[in-house]
Amino acid sequence: MEHALWLIPVEETDFFVDEFRHVPFLYVADGHHRCASASRVRAALQEQNHALSADHPVNWFVATIFPDRELRILPYNRVVKDLGGKKTGDFLEGVRARFTVTPAAAPEPTRHGQFSMFFEEHWQTLTPREPVPVSDPIESLDVSVLQNRLLGPVLGIGDPRTDPRVDFVGGIRGTGELEGRVRSGRGAVAFSMFPTSLAEVMAIADAGATMPPKSTWFEPKLRSGLFVHRF
Repeated sequence: MEHALWLIPVEETDFFVDEFRHVPFLYVADGHHRCASASRVRAALQEQNHALSADHPVNWFVATIFPDRELRILPYNRVVKDLGGKKTGDFLEGVRARFTVTPAAAPEPTRHGQFSMFFEEHWQTLTPREPVPVSDPIESLDVSVLQNRLLGPVLGIGDPRTDPRVDFVGGIRGTGELEGRVRSGRGAVAFSMFPTSLAEVMAIADAGATMPPKSTWFEPKLRSGLFVHRF
């Protein structure tokens, strides 16, 4: 990946500020926690100092903006470290009660609403037996369906934000990483996801809702340390 940079003198930034007034929406696609942290730091300093000047550096934080046509979402895959005390047969019975299970032609799902499971050296395709509620933009997400119909009820993964038994693997690392973790014993079972679409992300944001954890892996990403904001 190549990054091209253009340095704009402060006195020449009015043009860009004016142009961005014509942009109706900006979506925070990645780094929500960084935005929240920057806001909290500003609030803490404002309380400590009683006031902040308009040009104080803490009023700003580094961000980059991409047109949606130049963004790509990769899947955020799941690896579960153990079967939660279940035997192999009981685990598979729980999966088959909720999903149609067939041999997978490839490690990656071919469409929205499908999942690929790597277990005991085999990839299998999972398709929900019960219809998915398409009217709910969050519950219809593949990550929600997997959590609500398999990870939670079958494997006992409660809150995926905090449960140490589940790991999330960015799609940039490929399905080979999932196979390697299971074969090495670092995971008992892995799930390859179909990527969330930009339309789904925007629909949830427009509804004022929040994406489930580890739903999307966005590319491109800026190289770490390329920009530093001093304050």
